[in-house]
Parts: sequence; C-alpha cells; structure tokens
Amino acid sequence: MAATKILVAGIGGVGGFFGGLLAKQFEHSKAVEVHFLARGAHLQQIQKSGLQVIEGDEQFVAIPKLATDDAAQIGAVDYLIVCTKSYDLEQTIRQLKPCIGPQTVILPLLNGVDCRERIQKLLPNNLVCDGCVYIIARLSRPGVVENLGNIKKLFFGVEGLSDARLDTLEKLFQEAGVEVTLTPQIKKVIWEKFVFISVMATATAYFDEPVGPIVADTDKRNTVIALVNEAVQIANQKGIAISNNMAKLESLPHAATSSLHSDVTAKKANTEVQALVGYVVRVAQHFSVGAPTYQRLFAEIQDRITGTK
Repeated sequence: MAATKILVAGIGGVGGFFGGLLAKQFEHSKAVEVHFLARGAHLQQIQKSGLQVIEGDEQFVAIPKLATDDAAQIGAVDYLIVCTKSYDLEQTIRQLKPCIGPQTVILPLLNGVDCRERIQKLLPNNLVCDGCVYIIARLSRPGVVENLGNIKKLFFGVEGLSDARLDTLEKLFQEAGVEVTLTPQIKKVIWEKFVFISVMATATAYFDEPVGPIVADTDKRNTVIALVNEAVQIANQKGIAISNNMAKLESLPHAATSSLHSDVTAKKANTEVQALVGYVVRVAQHFSVGAPTYQRLFAEIQDRITGTK
C-alpha cells in the first residue's frame, strides 16, 4: 500500500512549526511521508541539517522525506498544506500543479478569509478546506523556526461537510502532537480570527505603533472599536454571527504588533494589505454597507506603501 504523502508548502513560522511536528513524528514511518517546499538559504540549511524548531526551552530537529524547491520532484500528494503569504497564493498553486492529483486535499493556513474560494477557482474538482491557526511563530534565521508564544492551535474543515479524508488528516495532526480541531462550522472560526488580525493589522500599520499604546489612547482606541464594528458588520452580512469582542486585542502584550505593520514600515513591495484591509473595503462595497474607517485607513496605508505619502 502506498504511503500517505503530505506536502507543506512554505516553511516559515506557521509551516515550519506545524510541518516540523509532522516531519518529526513520521520521519521513520513507512506509512506517512512529509515533504517540504522551501527556497533559498532556508531550503539549503534544511537540506544540510534539517529544520530546527524552537519552543521556549525546548527544541527539536525535523527531517522531512524531501525538502526541495521543485514540485515535480515530489509528485502527487494526498494532502497539500499551503503556508505561503496570501499575495503568493495563486502563483503557489500553479507552481504546485505537479503535486495536485484528483484526490489531493488542500488546506490553506494563510491570513485572510477568502483563501478557499481563491484556490477552488483554480481547482474546482478538489476538496479544499478552510483553515486557520493561532500561533506566534517566525522564521528566525535559515533553517530555524521559533514559536514565540504559548498558543499553537490549528482549526480546519469544510463548512457543513464531513469527509473521511479530513478525519484522517486530523488523526495525523493529532499523532504529531498538534492541537487540532476539525469542525464543519469552520466559517465562524475563520471570521472570528479574521476580525482580530484584520483590525490589529490595520490599526498597527496605520498608527505605526504596537497594540499597547493604541488601546491606551482614547482617540486611537475609538478608531479600533470602529474597525471592529465594521468588520463584524461585514461578517453578519455574510450570514456569520460573531460577537463584537475587544478582549482579544486588549489581552495582547503591550509591544505586540502585526507583520503588516512591519512590512509597511520596511516599505516592502509585497504586503498583505489587500487580504487583511482591502478585503473588508471591497466586501462592504459589494453589500453596499458603510465601512468608512476601513476605507480611510486603507487609503492612507496604500499611499504609504506606494510612496505617495
């Protein structure tokens, strides 16, 4: 019987941590193979001495079956876990065509709420999940991934659907020690996280500050509350009932910020501003509902990215 093949594409913080757990668990398994798609110096270091995963005082080295930047070397897989940036999604899926057969299940673990729809347009006949993670992890240097927080949860599923292949993937995650939840009510989970990270990304990028000083300032806090209200309204328009909850943002460390804030500050050409901020503006326009705070802050952040301000 052929081994179950898992490919983790994008070995950054998320892909490196969860992919590392999978590769460590199944390194010597004849029943399960774990492959990594990575690039550059990071790939070279993984090929040379494995992927080092650090979590607090503990660490381990994960050795995948194969680490490569060439999808053709891997061939068709049973499970494709996509952990690249949202702006690379379509390009990544096209690059991974040699790995995608008719039975391949695809799980995106990216920021944003429309990843499944975007993949399904390219692959209408495959089973594509929604997924999200709660983790603060980063690629600290080539070959090394760190989990910087005390949370490491993964949620996935297809709304209203059960499938034996999803049950199998959940068991594989569980065997690898992943705190995983398979749920047919995944859209609520996805949107609750999206409101949290979208508001955080928008506010920190706009104010050019971490969360602590923003929520401590009355005017800035009011802007954050307006962002939360507008994002929740969009979720409700899409038929997803979520609560208006500031508690998650207020519970963050004083110095916590977002990758969007870091990317805008560094004037990176590619950012997740469209997936995290522009998406809310576009959906608000689609439903003809007001999102004036999002519109104003999105325009300002865009101006900074393009260098017009």
